[in-house]
Formats: sequence, C-alpha cells, structure tokens
Amino acid sequence: MTAPVFVVDALPGGRSEFVLDGPEGRHAVSVKRLRTGEAVVLTDGAGRWAEGEVVAAEGKDRLVVSLKDVVEEPVESPRITVVQALPKGDRGELAVETMTETGVDAIVPWAASRCITQWKGERGLKALAKWRATAREAGKQSRRVRFPEVADAATTRQVGELLAGADFAAVLHEDRDYGSEPLAAAHLPAEGEIVLVVGPEGGVSPEELALFEEAGAKAYRLGRSVLRTSTAGTAATALLLGRTGRWS
Repeated sequence: MTAPVFVVDALPGGRSEFVLDGPEGRHAVSVKRLRTGEAVVLTDGAGRWAEGEVVAAEGKDRLVVSLKDVVEEPVESPRITVVQALPKGDRGELAVETMTETGVDAIVPWAASRCITQWKGERGLKALAKWRATAREAGKQSRRVRFPEVADAATTRQVGELLAGADFAAVLHEDRDYGSEPLAAAHLPAEGEIVLVVGPEGGVSPEELALFEEAGAKAYRLGRSVLRTSTAGTAATALLLGRTGRWS
C-alpha cells in the first residue's frame, strides 16, 4: 500500500524535520494511528510534495516527520477541465469525488438553464465550499499531490468564453435530432487545454448549444447509453486520459 497523503500549507526547502499538527495531525495520529518508522507523503496540493518517515507521534494531534527533499510535480498536458452542471442533492460531491480520483485537472460548476439546483447567496457559497473540500479529500485518498482546481460557479456566457480559449472544446450531448460525434473518435491535441461541458439531467438547452457552438465547441457522445450528469464527467475524463496518453 502506498504511503498516506497529508496536506500542509507550505513545505520547507530541503531535508528537514516537520511537525504535522491541527486537523491533519489529528487524523494521522488518532485515525490512521501512524507510528514511528511508517512512511507518509506531505503535499501542498499544488504539486509540491515530499516523502517522509514518522519520527514520533505526540499526544492526539502531533506527528513529527523526517522529510526527504521536496519534489515539484510537473503540470500534466493536455490539461483537462470539466464544466459540470449543478446536479441535485449530493450528486455534485459524487461527481467531484470521482472526477478527482480519475485525474481531472479543473472543475467549473455551471448553473445551466435546466438545472433544478441553483447556487444563490450563502447556500451557494456553502455548496462551493463542499465541492472544494471534496476535491481535497478525494485528492488525498487517491494519492494525488496536485489537486484539481474548483472554480467559482460560472454563467453560460462565462462557459462560452472558457470554451473559446480551449485547444479542444466539447459538449456531451445525446439527441437524435441533434448531430453529435463519438468522443472516442475525436481528434485530440497532444498538449494545451481540453474543456468538456457536462449538462444537467434535462440536457443542454438549444440556446446554450448554439452559444457553445459559436465558441467553437462541438457536440459529442460517449456511447449508446445515456449517463447521469454525476457520472458522465468521470467517464469522459477517463476516456480522454487514456486517449491522450496520460494514463500510459
């Protein structure tokens, strides 16, 4: 089993001794029950990380770790961003969790016109915080050291601007009356930015499709079956990671 990952605000330069405390220290000592000699990985979640060995566990929330040299994880290319329409209930956190575990680089919450869920005021801020916390925890669980960025909620026009700047822009859309191509056969860039839009359960509206097409995004489908919005982004991310060589 690979060493557990813990998040810190900043890593010291070079080899050193580091004290992991606070919530992460408590989790390491009281939940993971790590002991002297066991291996850990500390990361800032932004690509910097270091292997370490537990020197001592103190009390209920302090872990003393002997760190090796800090390493900088290269930024992956092509970078994959999923624009995720807001699902109902806790399916948003499910989508963020599984996309993070799969390897997505960024997630943009999108208030599509057919979304039942709408993020407004304090409720919206709390929902966004949950998505970000989920990405952090899923990043740790999947042993990532560069966690996906979860952006502020975007409007349809902002999504269009994001698509216009991409090297490959796609909208997952299955409709017999609207032509779409298989994503598995799309020509993908070897580097740059891939932006994929996942619509709500009710689908992407004709007005949104027109705006996204004007921004340079084509409609694509995954297969014969229609996936729920909370799983489509994960399936598409896996397909793109495999086809671009990032999983090779």
